Amino acid sequence: MSVLTETATAPVARSGGGIGQSVRDSLVIARRNLIRMTRIPEMVIFGLIQPIMFVVLFTYVFGGSIKVGGTISPQAYREFLMAGIFAQTVTFATAGAGAGIADDMHKGLIDRFRSLPMSRGAVLTGRTLADLVQTALTLVVLAGVALIVGWRVHENIAKVLFGFVLLLLLGYAFSWIGALIGLTVRTPEAATSGGLIWLFPLTFISNAFVDANQMPTFLRHIAEWNPFSATVQACRVLFGNLPEGFVTPDAWPMQHPIIASILWSVLILVVFRTLAVRKYRSAAV
Repeated sequence: MSVLTETATAPVARSGGGIGQSVRDSLVIARRNLIRMTRIPEMVIFGLIQPIMFVVLFTYVFGGSIKVGGTISPQAYREFLMAGIFAQTVTFATAGAGAGIADDMHKGLIDRFRSLPMSRGAVLTGRTLADLVQTALTLVVLAGVALIVGWRVHENIAKVLFGFVLLLLLGYAFSWIGALIGLTVRTPEAATSGGLIWLFPLTFISNAFVDANQMPTFLRHIAEWNPFSATVQACRVLFGNLPEGFVTPDAWPMQHPIIASILWSVLILVVFRTLAVRKYRSAAV
């Protein structure tokens, strides 16, 4: 009788920790996903190949033909480009986050987590935190490659580090979009496709690869108010990578890119975390 009582009451005691318990549960899930990444190193390797290819291709193929700041300068374009490549890398991690959650759903792992006395949001939070760690490692390697091909920063280390913090904040916010997609679709393949199909127009109709001032009026307005563009512009300011002669657009996010980047990222994080956790809870019923 005492054994049955202990078994019945254990989940109640386990789940009653409030915020502290939720944090502990999230860290446990994050650790589980990080261990999984170390056991499947090709996940990290393949995640590095694409951004490195973008760096090399855009630097050496397009760098001598794209005008920034009113002139064509390969070195100026390298520095102009890198903030866009960094931002694209952290947002493309969204597809991996969605595919990972969809894979866990497909294998029934999420159902096992639901049976445990743990915070409902911990499974998703732990997964997105693990993805954030992987994204940070990718940025470190990518920054090294960028330095090799000629990228340079012209501001102090504090500003440069803050620029990378903004990139990681954007990537973490977007990972919750991936989490929502992963919970919505039925297969990891669908999550990968669904996570990428909207990212291409988001990243290319922006100031990431070309000066938005050169776009048609309609597309220019979209690019200037694109959340992605705000972070790219903020990083260029913090890295000192705005080319000489560059004309900053009059749109508010471009005039105040650091504030706009933070506001956009926090808004996306709050909205999509709420939707993802709600979807997780409704699917658990």
